[in-house]
Amino acid sequence: MSHQGTRHWGRHGAAGLLLLAPVDNGTAAVLLQHRAPWSHQGGTWGLPGGARDSHETPEEAALREAHEEAGLPREHLQVRFSVVTADVRGPGGVHWTYTTVVADTSEQLPTVLNPESTALNWVALEQVTALPLHPGFAASWKLLSSQL
Repeated sequence: MSHQGTRHWGRHGAAGLLLLAPVDNGTAAVLLQHRAPWSHQGGTWGLPGGARDSHETPEEAALREAHEEAGLPREHLQVRFSVVTADVRGPGGVHWTYTTVVADTSEQLPTVLNPESTALNWVALEQVTALPLHPGFAASWKLLSSQL
């Protein structure tokens, strides 16, 4: 879907996983994906995620995409909550949403790159905004970080 000069992927919306893991000093780190140069907003950091299938909830889509894009095993992820972080109303009644699914894991899990990423890194929460973030993720970070 394209609206106001911005392209939105996924006819049924999209979802991403904000996965938190503990750090030795008692704080948390989030898993971020450095997007491949050829991808939409390539070269920026964001969350593993993508388009929802017609039969999926946002949580199912986010967990599937995290497995596909980062090799994360679902059985090690505990969904905490979900929040719609983008809500676009297009012409002709088209409605598109992006849902961020926040989950926890007990440790910084190993990851497996796929062609959509150039890196997957665990980043301390206080360091997230120091990175060149995907514009959609950057726009939602203040809301998301206030709820963590």
